[in-house]
Amino acid sequence: MLLNLRWKFSEITGKNVVVNNHLLKGKIMNKVSVVLTGLIMLSNLQIVVAADSPVIIGGVEMPQVESSAAFEQIKKKLGKWEGRLTQSLTGDVIDVSYEWTLVSGGNTIMESVVEDGVGMFTTYSDEEGQLVVKHYCALGTEPVLAVSEATDRVVALSFDGSRSPLMPESDDFVNTMKWTMDPNDSNSMVYEYTVHLNGELTTNRATLKKQ
Repeated sequence: MLLNLRWKFSEITGKNVVVNNHLLKGKIMNKVSVVLTGLIMLSNLQIVVAADSPVIIGGVEMPQVESSAAFEQIKKKLGKWEGRLTQSLTGDVIDVSYEWTLVSGGNTIMESVVEDGVGMFTTYSDEEGQLVVKHYCALGTEPVLAVSEATDRVVALSFDGSRSPLMPESDDFVNTMKWTMDPNDSNSMVYEYTVHLNGELTTNRATLKKQ
């Protein structure tokens, strides 16, 4: 589990440190000043703290589950990504956003999808050591996808016919998904997916930036 903290330093001088509009002084200020050595020129500092505490609901501790390599790759996308998507079928360019959130004690990732103002969602979780992806689509179908590639740069999924009764000849559904990270910018990626629509396979492509 990751805890994201954003501190805004509005004043850093030899005597004062102001963090989130609170003046730190005395021993606290001295300790903070040591931590800030070499960071004087930064106006915003984001700190990521690893939390190893177990998940407890009431008095029951949830068991820790080992995640697949593909699940860990999807976890790297946690947060909100926004950009523009081009539909190959129409040529239209639309606003899109995708937000990944870790839920269920860290065992599931839920993706909130908004394309041209229409909301959908996708879930990512492991079953028997393999990542299984279920997309709840505005097309009215719920395709299940499995991993076809998972590396530090590329995660690709393809429709799993063994887990879903959907047929490309008669059903409209998302057939593949692929995310490709920018090797020069960890906050940029390209998202591509294909859709069986009216018996034809169409492609959509989005360029995204992490917010």
